[in-house]
Amino acid sequence: MRYEILYDQAFPVIKVYLEHGEGFKAESGAMIAMSTTVEVTGGLEGGLFKGIARKLSGEKFFFQYLKATRGPGEVILGHAVPGGIVPIQLDGQFGLMVQKDGFLAGTDELNVGTSLQNLMGGLFSKEGFFVVNITGRGLVFVSSYGAIHPINLAPGEQVIIDNGHLVAWPDYMKYKIEKASSGWINSITSGEMLVCRFTGPGTVYIQTRNPSALKSWLGIP
Repeated sequence: MRYEILYDQAFPVIKVYLEHGEGFKAESGAMIAMSTTVEVTGGLEGGLFKGIARKLSGEKFFFQYLKATRGPGEVILGHAVPGGIVPIQLDGQFGLMVQKDGFLAGTDELNVGTSLQNLMGGLFSKEGFFVVNITGRGLVFVSSYGAIHPINLAPGEQVIIDNGHLVAWPDYMKYKIEKASSGWINSITSGEMLVCRFTGPGTVYIQTRNPSALKSWLGIP
């Protein structure tokens, strides 16, 4: 599947070029424009229970499926918030864990499901008990609020990330949730509270803005 990411410095969109018979899937409502040769349909991937689990993870209940059924065509996709879009190629050897609202689109071969976090992660992370887990071989586009920055970790190397800035990470990476400071008072007064400690090897994708911080600034509960 050929594609371009346009306007990546401000409000990016994906322009996908489809051959006759080629298709892909995207989050519901992602299509901005498409050729008359492309057909868009909606569906519930994986059945009712998988749809409910995706909804609990913060993703949309339904997907949209776009396919060039009447000849080659083009599709332009975008997401709801101002932020980056990054393509990630999966080779089938590992899955990709993605934050809520982080999945934008992917090739048909990919399975977009969910994984259940442990009790600590579910109670205290910004993602809740379920996180999106994308598996299979293919190309996935993840989106964010703000720009997306990759942090590459060597084996044994660690990084601490505010959990409101996480976008995606490989499912084989080890991480744990902990207080930002040595004590709860410092953690609360610093405004950081809880963070995620990741251990390499692997690449963690982070977003430069925090949606929860924006809601707080706007006075939205």
